[in-house]
Amino acid sequence: MNNFILPLLMAQQQMSNDVQAGPYDFLKSIIPFVLIIGIFYFLIIRPQNKKRKDTEKMLSALKKGDKIVTVGGIHGTVQSVKESTVIVKVDDNVKLEFSRSAVSGVTTSGKEESKGQQEDQSSDTE
Repeated sequence: MNNFILPLLMAQQQMSNDVQAGPYDFLKSIIPFVLIIGIFYFLIIRPQNKKRKDTEKMLSALKKGDKIVTVGGIHGTVQSVKESTVIVKVDDNVKLEFSRSAVSGVTTSGKEESKGQQEDQSSDTE
């Protein structure tokens, strides 16, 4: 019986010595988790939030005359803007109504296009 109890007592004493190593062991075990969370924040979460804010800003700034591209790849000009939808003129007699969230990007704004047309007209008159 002593052959069985003696190794158990020695193992328990060894474990108690390992546990009493100090508070620095706790910090050493936490540091990798903190680093992983920090890396995820700066490489994944933060850029995603920035992209979402930019998209919301772009969608709220849609106006008549903007040339847009939809998620499905349809190119057109904004004919009118409603609260949650956008009517896009694709061809002379073709107008499609899309949800605002279906707009993936603005290629040129209405102001830029009108400036370009004014410059073209002024150069034609000279």
